[in-house]
Amino acid sequence: MLLQLTSDQELLRETTARFLDETVPPAELRRLRDDPVGFGDAWWKRGAELGWTSLLVSEDDGGGSISGRGLVDLSLIAYEFGRRAAPGPLVASSVVAAALSSAGGPAHAPVLARLVSGDAIATWCFAEPRPNDRLGAIGLEIRRDGGDLVLSGVKRPVEAAVPASHLLVTGRTDDGSSQVLVPADTPGVTIAPMQSVDLTRRFHVVAFDRVRVPVSALVGELGRADAQVERQLQQALVLLAAESVGAMQRGFDMTVGWAFDRYSFGRPLASYQAIKHRFADLKAWLEASHAIADAAAAAVDAGAGSDEAAELASVAKAYVGDAGAEVLHDCVQIHGGIGVTFEHDLHFFLRRLTVDRALCGTPAEHRVRIAGLLERRAEAA
Repeated sequence: MLLQLTSDQELLRETTARFLDETVPPAELRRLRDDPVGFGDAWWKRGAELGWTSLLVSEDDGGGSISGRGLVDLSLIAYEFGRRAAPGPLVASSVVAAALSSAGGPAHAPVLARLVSGDAIATWCFAEPRPNDRLGAIGLEIRRDGGDLVLSGVKRPVEAAVPASHLLVTGRTDDGSSQVLVPADTPGVTIAPMQSVDLTRRFHVVAFDRVRVPVSALVGELGRADAQVERQLQQALVLLAAESVGAMQRGFDMTVGWAFDRYSFGRPLASYQAIKHRFADLKAWLEASHAIADAAAAAVDAGAGSDEAAELASVAKAYVGDAGAEVLHDCVQIHGGIGVTFEHDLHFFLRRLTVDRALCGTPAEHRVRIAGLLERRAEAA
């Protein structure tokens, strides 16, 4: 994604790209369409060995980045995931690993070690169904009862809840938000599959019916997780934007190649002025999406607690979500009838963009969030 990569970053990107090309080509994605998980344990562990799971984890916890900017490095992997519509909970698992590394403490060190090695998967239970489906609305209740915490509520959509051994649950208490790491097999936890337009990822509804866990399951402090949750949200937004830009780039490249190969009235389709002008528009939106996603990754990596990081993360989510839908729908149209067939590969990338656009807040919700940040900045001035 970035205009200038270090040699180590380029090696990380190329290694991931080759691995995904070899292990999850479009034919394999189609084969996994009805698989309840969508990927294999051994495949995910091999990805962990390539560094997918450790870039947001401190060196003391067994992780480490390539360039010293772990989120920027991870955005390169997310971009390659988007270019191939690859399976696997890269975003959710990385967010959980980062949270456990920064706020988990010794109590969660064994789980974190298994996440980094790829021996286990964890996912983030953040979004909720109506009436709490708006960005930032949290209805799940976390109540203290002596030496235990009791969780009641529903989370959806939750990526990869079935293969996950642990669930990082964001909820509300009387004093503010809190986060709890819950083993997926805890009594009272029920998981039901959801349908998704993305054929390569799996999402679930996770219900918590008076689920009881010890206070040691807290990640951070009770009622004081607001800043922690905000950081996780910004990390997820950066990775979703990078992944979306990868899907946009792949769809655009396919369409340009098709337009040069497809002849109409004895001339390549790409030679017609109307198509050239439309490609110019698509290219402008694509390059702007690259730049905005890169800027958001750098800002959040440098300081996720700042208003600038929050603003750029939301700008990236809003702009890429809208521009990406425009670009990929046009790519389908330019392909003509073949663009809407299941046998063609283009739909994989439109599906990936469509789901990423809705996760962690829609473009409209992020525009509202940006307006709130600007209003707060004006009041402070």
